[in-house]
Amino acid sequence: MSTAVNRQYFPSTDGLNICYRDYGAENPGTPMICLPGLTRNSRDFDELAQRFSRRRRVVTIDFRGRGYSDYDPDWQNYHPSTYVSDIWALLALLNIDKVIVIGTSLGGLCAMAMAAEHRERIAGIIMNDIGPEINPAGIARIQDYTGRLDPVANWAAAAQQTKAIYGEWLPGFSEGDFLRMARRAYREIESDVPRLDFDPDIGRAIREVGAQKGDPWQYFAALRDVPVILFWGVLSDILTMDIIDKMKAEKPDLEVVPVAERGHVPLLDEPECLSAIAAFIAKVA
Repeated sequence: MSTAVNRQYFPSTDGLNICYRDYGAENPGTPMICLPGLTRNSRDFDELAQRFSRRRRVVTIDFRGRGYSDYDPDWQNYHPSTYVSDIWALLALLNIDKVIVIGTSLGGLCAMAMAAEHRERIAGIIMNDIGPEINPAGIARIQDYTGRLDPVANWAAAAQQTKAIYGEWLPGFSEGDFLRMARRAYREIESDVPRLDFDPDIGRAIREVGAQKGDPWQYFAALRDVPVILFWGVLSDILTMDIIDKMKAEKPDLEVVPVAERGHVPLLDEPECLSAIAAFIAKVA
């Protein structure tokens, strides 16, 4: 099984150090790049990347303000336009001309923006529980807690906080499952006490700037001739059936994969997700 190269960094156009991981760089075929959700980081994709890098290159990124990437001193830069600029800089560094994009939530919005800017460089997009419209109840929930959670004292408390945030959307998860999730989202940064691994100012950005600049439906229109598969957590309060119906009206060939017992977002380790990703890659690359 391929393993990740140690964390690597590249400079953004405005001077931040952005962290990425590169799996299976020696492999042929169209590479994949994995883009995380709003407060998440590349650790969410480690198992997926190891699985699919057996045959192709897989790149993951910590968006600025997350994981091992630098925090941005200007919180207003925390929006998809900036992240997309960083993604293009990374792909240029790695000499990658064309990619398959896997985008979870915010990462899916970035994938749409990438296609709108450079359709010819996108082989296909896997969108994870996100569309060009966000259910107001879901975005209100995220705006309410992002960057406002109380500090935790230990990993057991981190697991409980993770359960409090995601438990409704992950029925059947065990305490061990929530601890594994916590270890992707928290990190012992300056001591042995876990801390959420993102800049709290991202919460300010999502409240004051919003989830997306511009018209996301215009970005979605750019996907008209792009192969796209959409994972939908059927319990999601972000992506609803009404929004999916609108998406299919705009893009009749959109492939939708419902993921049972998942809300926002599916974790991409579900059997239906893994089989759909494998089939999609075989089709587009």
